[in-house]
Amino acid sequence: MKTTYRNAVHDAIREAMRNDPRVVLLGEDVGRYGGTYAASKGLLEEFGPERIRDTPLSELGFVGIGIGAAINGLRPIVEVMTVNFSLLALDQIVNTAAALRHMSGGQFSVPLVVRMATGAGRQLAAQHSHSLEGWYAHIPGIKVVAPATVADAYGMLLTALDDPDPVIVFEHVQLYNTAVDVDSLVPTDISRAALRRNGTDVTLIAYGGCVPKALDAADQLALAGIDCEVIDLRVLRPLDDDTILESVRKTHRAVVIDEAWRTGSLAGEISARIVEGAFYDLDAPIARVCSVEVPIPYAKHLEEAALPQPDKIVAAVRGLFGDPGGQERSDPGKGTGGQERSDPGKGTCG
Repeated sequence: MKTTYRNAVHDAIREAMRNDPRVVLLGEDVGRYGGTYAASKGLLEEFGPERIRDTPLSELGFVGIGIGAAINGLRPIVEVMTVNFSLLALDQIVNTAAALRHMSGGQFSVPLVVRMATGAGRQLAAQHSHSLEGWYAHIPGIKVVAPATVADAYGMLLTALDDPDPVIVFEHVQLYNTAVDVDSLVPTDISRAALRRNGTDVTLIAYGGCVPKALDAADQLALAGIDCEVIDLRVLRPLDDDTILESVRKTHRAVVIDEAWRTGSLAGEISARIVEGAFYDLDAPIARVCSVEVPIPYAKHLEEAALPQPDKIVAAVRGLFGDPGGQERSDPGKGTGGQERSDPGKGTCG
């Protein structure tokens, strides 16, 4: 059965609402319009206006309503149209939802799921194309997930609804039309990264909309004899350090792909953790492929140039092997300078 990412989100919401009368959905245009990205189409007719609530254009207000509903026993799914608009609700998310369990001494929990579209690539210009996942991943008290596959779009949402604390779900706008054949969709883990491709030469670390790009780059690099391992972070808070470090210790090289801007990015945090946990296993500096530090352009060719793309990932990987011009390596077992490591336990600075 072929299913799209969009349909997976829709079906997860519908199943949750059928199975648990406490689950409600609220947000801008989620009812009669069926959701800005059509993820709630038909749900108003099935569940009625008491459980599918169209809200005024006030993120601060309706996210606050979701928090209050969660405290009082419901399991709200709050849809914020895009991550850009979530900035209007930062006070509710950061100062209330994330902090309430701690500030109440454990007396209250906030079982709230906030869904929002993120990312660029659809010519929506600077005010609708941010990737601010790293901002939310900075905040203790919430979980942050970024499903990159159809299976995770379905399964991670269901698991998030069982969590006693707030979960922020980032759905990349470029993934909604992704379609794959699936036998069945089930709840999936929201605590571990996923290995999407085994490899031995370099680890590509990505999440959300950058995962397909990393896999595309890995296919291209395989033709040049470079065997890439691809890690899909899936969970941005808490980060799965064990999976990341295990892969880097195996491949001895890492490229982090992040659609956010490079300065202050989640890619920088991941790079720091690799240095802290696997510095002596590295055969080359960690590379980052991020968006160009400009407001995302509207023009299609400029937008594409500003974002991480497979060719940029390929170039970054080749650079780790001393091959910025794109020449094939003569020996996959050699490092950046073409010399074999004298001690497998030490990196280039060892």
